[in-house]
Amino acid sequence: MKSSGVAERTWSVGELAERFGLETHVLRYWEDVGLLAPARDGAGRRRYGPDDVVRVATILSSKVAGMSLEQIQVLLDAGSTGRGARDRHEVLTAHLAELDRRQEEIDRSRHMTEHALSCRAHDIATCPRFREHVQDLVDGTRSWREMHPERLVPVRERA
Repeated sequence: MKSSGVAERTWSVGELAERFGLETHVLRYWEDVGLLAPARDGAGRRRYGPDDVVRVATILSSKVAGMSLEQIQVLLDAGSTGRGARDRHEVLTAHLAELDRRQEEIDRSRHMTEHALSCRAHDIATCPRFREHVQDLVDGTRSWREMHPERLVPVRERA
């Protein structure tokens, strides 16, 4: 909103990218996929306003929280695209479940690492108590794939 006839501050794509430590192509890509919709000046150049700055900060914070661009799209545009609160709720519920799964793995990894640190065995695989940490993998009651579904995607496809 403009106050007293004074124009809002705007940023070029380069200025906004620099502000967040991004490459300009990232902002252009986010525009291509519908996450950003900057205004254009008379010459057709992108001009980002204060709301765009908040949107970029929201996208980055959501990515750090482990959300995909598709999930972020639902959060940012749930009202304007007709997706509504139900889709937003589903995305957030699924994300919380994924965070819980990852937290369980972090807790398990921390416990295993703490034990390995205090274990006197030179070869950790020979330590009877450490073996308890991997027994479910050894006996097949849990698979590597179900423990780490995010690692099923080949490295080349993650980028």
